[in-house]
Amino acid sequence: MLVTRFAPSTTGQAHPGTLLSALLVWLDARASGGQALLRLENLDHTRCKPEWLTQMIDCLAWLGLAWDAVVVQTDRANDHAAQLDRLADQGRLYACTCTRTELRGGVRAPDGGWAYDNRCRNRTLAPGAWRSCTEAIRVRLDDGAIQCIDESGLDLSQTPALAMGDPIVRRRDGVVAYQLAVVADDIAAGVNRVVRGRDIAPSTATQVSLYQLLGAPPPRYRHHFLLLEPRTDHDGAAIKLAKLHGAIPFEQLQRRYDAATLLGQLAFAANLRSTVAPVRAIDLVDAFDWSRVQTHDVIARWEPDHGLAFQATQ
Repeated sequence: MLVTRFAPSTTGQAHPGTLLSALLVWLDARASGGQALLRLENLDHTRCKPEWLTQMIDCLAWLGLAWDAVVVQTDRANDHAAQLDRLADQGRLYACTCTRTELRGGVRAPDGGWAYDNRCRNRTLAPGAWRSCTEAIRVRLDDGAIQCIDESGLDLSQTPALAMGDPIVRRRDGVVAYQLAVVADDIAAGVNRVVRGRDIAPSTATQVSLYQLLGAPPPRYRHHFLLLEPRTDHDGAAIKLAKLHGAIPFEQLQRRYDAATLLGQLAFAANLRSTVAPVRAIDLVDAFDWSRVQTHDVIARWEPDHGLAFQATQ
């Protein structure tokens, strides 16, 4: 059976991009007769707040998206530790003292950041020593290439140990890092399909490498289009809608729309419907097909007199 998940971080209010991704994950599972899990990624205690976790659950229920299970990531500490032990037993973990400032000006990674050059690889940690380590901990990946093309035809092939560098798996403040947590959680839940925005695509090869080290088969991947802000960064690149920027927060959406009307807007943006007429999520299931889904990114803006407005980038 297909098992997929929607895994938002609880670092701010949901916004149209959050809700679009949730809808696509949910429709993909329901149209396939599979299971859809909601996993609330709340490990980052410096950015996550309990009220945003609660709001995420409530707003998805308000939209009519019912999940087969709900997982709160902070409840999974024991499994995260077990996977760190597994990597430590392989001699893969090492402490890293490098800062982002020290890496700045090196090689650009596929995700736009600075690639880590693996300079601390000669430092090793004995099994179990990661628990008392006060430095960031990285995992030594194999140096081979990962060949991967997702279902949309996006080429995700990469040599992650070189293109991105060995990933941090536990931060210096003790928080288990994203790359390991997401893989450990997917393995535990039996996730065999991942649908997510293509901004995460550059991480795929690193995550496939971690699946291999942990002895589990990777899921199938599909990366969908993004909703973008109507502005660019200092390099002229489009900026995706983000909770960090407070981009069209859910409270603003809910003041203007009822659930069916907002779903009609999202379905129109995704090219699932030709109009913005109100619709229930369940009524989109039978006709759902990825061949109909928008492939180009879409600019989403908020117009005070009209609400949401969408503009295709191509």
